[in-house]
Amino acid sequence: MIGITGCGGYIPIYRLKRQIIASSWRRRPLKGERSVANNDEDCITMAVEAGRSCLHNVTGNKEVDAVYFASTTSPYSEKMNASIVASALDCGLDTLTADFTNSVRAGTTALRAAFDSVKAGSATSALVMAADMRSAYPRSDEEQLFGDGSGAIMAGSNDVIASFESSLSVYNELMDVWRNPEDTFVRSWESRWVLTEGYHKTMKEAVASLMEREGTKPENISKAVLYAPDQRSQQKLARELGLDLQTQLQDCLINDVGNIGSAQVLVGLTASLEQSKPDDLILVGSYGDGADVFLFKVTKAIDGFKSKRKRSIKEILAVGHELDSYEKYLSYRGILPTVPGEPFRLLPSATSYWRSRKTILRCYGSKCNNCGKEIFPINRICCNCNAKDDYMEEPFSDRVGTVITFSLDNLAGRSDDPVVIQTIAEFGNQKARVYAMMTDCSPDEVKVGMEVELTFRNLWEGANFHNYFWKMRPVR
Repeated sequence: MIGITGCGGYIPIYRLKRQIIASSWRRRPLKGERSVANNDEDCITMAVEAGRSCLHNVTGNKEVDAVYFASTTSPYSEKMNASIVASALDCGLDTLTADFTNSVRAGTTALRAAFDSVKAGSATSALVMAADMRSAYPRSDEEQLFGDGSGAIMAGSNDVIASFESSLSVYNELMDVWRNPEDTFVRSWESRWVLTEGYHKTMKEAVASLMEREGTKPENISKAVLYAPDQRSQQKLARELGLDLQTQLQDCLINDVGNIGSAQVLVGLTASLEQSKPDDLILVGSYGDGADVFLFKVTKAIDGFKSKRKRSIKEILAVGHELDSYEKYLSYRGILPTVPGEPFRLLPSATSYWRSRKTILRCYGSKCNNCGKEIFPINRICCNCNAKDDYMEEPFSDRVGTVITFSLDNLAGRSDDPVVIQTIAEFGNQKARVYAMMTDCSPDEVKVGMEVELTFRNLWEGANFHNYFWKMRPVR
């Protein structure tokens, strides 16, 4: 049996009420709020978070055969983003990595490729992650509707929680939504034409064709996960397909998160699986220059999967923090330039970055074979017994630590985030001490004794490349 063996999602902690955006332009607000990536987050870091959530309750990360990364807003245009994600997830060096991009349908295109790989026998398990943080023109409806987030689905043949029953893909070449290489903001043609000739027509025909081919009637569908540019369009499509909006349509989180592009369907599918029961039939439809449609049937293994979930989509949504200004959103997005923090004016070295990649990307420390002392980062000489080059490498990324001391640095931060929380915490039974900056936390929130976890973030841009490392954040 081939199908989904795991899933996960990630939504940034910051949320911006659409009322705040609208009031900045003296226009009518749309309902709800949108998610906003922190100033140290991008699509790679968000994909890592979703991937870690997915891997928490499936086969070990060393047994992942393929890592597929999908995004329309990848940090790198010429450099494989999936290899950075695979490194941060501590996957083996023989893992196949690939990027999928240039369409909000990229996430399901990657998912289709993952199932094909498992079916062909070239991979036992393939991890698909999609993440997006698209920018829209200021004052537009899309500025309020877009959101940031990521989703992850594991395709495999062992411990399948939802079997892959069928799929259908079509393409439709029309200029509806696009972005040129030199563009910062997403472009769109006239909205009524985009929705009528693009979204509604393509999705309706693709979903109806698959259901007719498989002999599936609308009443047989337990949940429908349908991509949508906005909630009204999704509901209209569901009605035209004969689906009940209250019982069959999966919430696409437009009101709470926004349209997260290539990740929307993967996050919706994750949320649907977290609420499903054995024998449920899940319909998935994704749009972008065409459509991808899937049918999944939930298996009995879903009960065991739900009992091991680390953090559900519902729980992630419950811990959002309000972003208090539209200007801060613009600066986090890079639309308004900010003065960089003092520590980040130095130019990094690509060779040094490469030499320390096990600590920087994979979050490894060392454990002395002579006395058992754990040290972070990897250290050739034990600070406890002075043994030299006698250690094992130990992963730290999944550990929970406790803050033992911290300082609030008022001179090191960016102009939009002026206070840097410098933190030392102890991790593991050996109480290995880790120094890192705190993120997703206000200065008045941090305290000694607080439980923290490690999170992969983009520290700064230096020497024209992205410098990633691990920070701490409160366990929520």
